[in-house]
Amino acid sequence: MDVNDIYDKYARSGLSNREIWRRYVWPLTGVCERTFYNLLKASTNPYLDSIEDDRQLLLSFTFD
Repeated sequence: MDVNDIYDKYARSGLSNREIWRRYVWPLTGVCERTFYNLLKASTNPYLDSIEDDRQLLLSFTFD
């Protein structure tokens, strides 16, 4: 079972993200809480990833 599937299953029940991680994600996968949040945030669409990369590049040029 995918981490996003686990999250989707229990998020509707009103549990906090930390509680979902602690009760259901960590025992099955062993991923730390930070990795859990990164996995939830990760896009499955490569096009969206490239837009985010471009945005980060523009921001780095803007503030340097």
